[in-house]
Amino acid sequence: MPKLEPKSEAALSAAVAKAAGLPRAHAIHADPAAPLTAEQQPLPAALQRRPLAEKSPAEWAYERIILYIRNFESHLDAQQEIAMGFTGSQAGVLKIEGLGFFEPDLLTFYGRDEDGMKTQLIQHVSQLSVLLRAVPKSAPESPPTRIGFRLATGWMGGESGDASA
Repeated sequence: MPKLEPKSEAALSAAVAKAAGLPRAHAIHADPAAPLTAEQQPLPAALQRRPLAEKSPAEWAYERIILYIRNFESHLDAQQEIAMGFTGSQAGVLKIEGLGFFEPDLLTFYGRDEDGMKTQLIQHVSQLSVLLRAVPKSAPESPPTRIGFRLATGWMGGESGDASA
């Protein structure tokens, strides 16, 4: 089969994704050499097993948040861990230790605040707004904690979270 021009190849990929019922995603950056974002990478096979129409807004938001967390963590160095800033408030930062959803429309973030106090955020999908932040490790002598690969076992990709695999 002859090699398609990039524009034709992109159109073909878009048509195949649409026919398969896959969601659209897109991102563009000022720096053409910027690392790929969650929107620019293929959707893991694990997320394609059930049609989007069968997923609740909470489940679909949960799965996409995991994609963003995994991608964000893949760009952190060994001295950084992921945390979540609360957008639109002065509530501070939550070091993410877990993520869940309760159908049809709630997401829950579990973790600790800057003082190490146990923290939980329960968010309705219609109000979802998440700011991911790189923060220094809480235990400098220990390896960084990576939560993204634990959130959805069985997904493709490296499990170190530091872009090494």
